[in-house]
Amino acid sequence: MPSHKIERITEDIHRELTAVFRELKDPRVQGLISIVRVDVTNDLSYCTVYVSAMEGLDKAKTAVEGLKSAGGYIRRELGLRLKLRHVPVLLFHATDSIEYGANISRLLSDWKDGEEENGEEHDD
Repeated sequence: MPSHKIERITEDIHRELTAVFRELKDPRVQGLISIVRVDVTNDLSYCTVYVSAMEGLDKAKTAVEGLKSAGGYIRRELGLRLKLRHVPVLLFHATDSIEYGANISRLLSDWKDGEEENGEEHDD
């Protein structure tokens, strides 16, 4: 079970990474890129960042390539903003969770609309 310190640092890293991503000028990282989850090891040596894009997994993979190439800059910015003694090594992974969630939402909306239409038919 992670300690409160690790949880707090994880939240701080998530917040600051979101701000740094907005400042990046790499066209591969532009668009609806979102940080889904941040995992930090207990010794603060590694930080795994899961990135998703609204356009799908291919766009997320392209964004991860851009983030890896800007990794040194991102890590330096984290060090300046968070005042950590040791800034963790950043590992970026692409995920399709935003696209998956949007698809689930769309399916639920379609199902709800279908239920309302069926309910109206029974009232006649």
